Amino acid sequence: MNISMIGISAAIRTVEEEVDYAARSGAKVLITGESGTGKEVVARLIHERGARRKAPLVALNCAGLPDSLLESELFGHVRGSFTDAHRDKMGWLERAHGGTIFMDEVAEMSLRMQALLLRFLETGEIQRVGSEQRQAPLDVRVIAATHRKLIEHVANKTFREDLFYRLNVIHIEVPPLRERREDVFVLLKYFFQHFSETHHLPIPDVSPQALEYLIDYRWPGNVRELRNVAERLILRASETGVQVQSLPSEILRDTHRSSAGSGAIVAISPSNAQVMFDRIVKEGASFWSAAYEPFMARDLTRQDLRDLIRLGLEHTYGNYKLLVTSFNMPPEDYKKFLNFLRKYQCHVPFQGFRMAPSKLHGRPDYVASA
Repeated sequence: MNISMIGISAAIRTVEEEVDYAARSGAKVLITGESGTGKEVVARLIHERGARRKAPLVALNCAGLPDSLLESELFGHVRGSFTDAHRDKMGWLERAHGGTIFMDEVAEMSLRMQALLLRFLETGEIQRVGSEQRQAPLDVRVIAATHRKLIEHVANKTFREDLFYRLNVIHIEVPPLRERREDVFVLLKYFFQHFSETHHLPIPDVSPQALEYLIDYRWPGNVRELRNVAERLILRASETGVQVQSLPSEILRDTHRSSAGSGAIVAISPSNAQVMFDRIVKEGASFWSAAYEPFMARDLTRQDLRDLIRLGLEHTYGNYKLLVTSFNMPPEDYKKFLNFLRKYQCHVPFQGFRMAPSKLHGRPDYVASA
């Protein structure tokens, strides 16, 4: 697959802007975010959009490697420096000369390895394991990534403060998928297309109910988990397409789990949403008085509000601009309305309401914007 950021959310557009900003310079970059959010994709985009795009990009995962092996992989070694060192070996930093090295899970390095990396960042020089001489300075851009909160590791002395500030010149935070739920549909469609071509299978229809489950799921494994689920659904799809009962058990359990105040989705009666919808659409009340004010007073939950938006999108066939007027707001409130929904994570992807009949492909009049 081509390297790209897939999504329509404001959060992912912010990441795109940070990538473009980072690509314009050769400064060090620190990418943070939960596992599976796409930190390596961000690193590759920075390299491919920058001045070093024609030079090598090498990737090294620092997790799970003992010091001796990590040092050899990073700096190289000379013949006879340890058992099985039968010849001189060039390290990844030398291989990246003129280009970029992406060091994933940099927080897993020992303090000793952190000191060796810091020395390289300060001087550009390396010394192969077993050698008494330092090599000529290298020209390598360093992009590091971690799912850890490095500032906490600095506080408890498990990560060097001086190394943190060396790496943290440009900082890009990749948000978890649960904070950009409007991207779930777009990513699902993208992965369906990819795995349909890979396995020579048709793209299945997804029922609106199943799509709601997928959007409401918290995705603890983030984009990586969604990718795996998409492949599983492609491989196991029946003639009836993807129904609720076709979904993995962890999605069904998580979506119906009640956890007040934890952010988990709570299964509730749609009566509150229906009452609000009728009051607004049939009785002429404004969204701001009938829904916004009770929500801000905590008389309504986020789920109530999401259900109201779903009813509205069904009414307008996925058109948010028409939804604004249907909810008796002036047209100039469009951006204010969307910003409010995104701020409180109540924005509902519109695409599922424009599908007929609930297809993820093949619609010629599909428009990818709200």
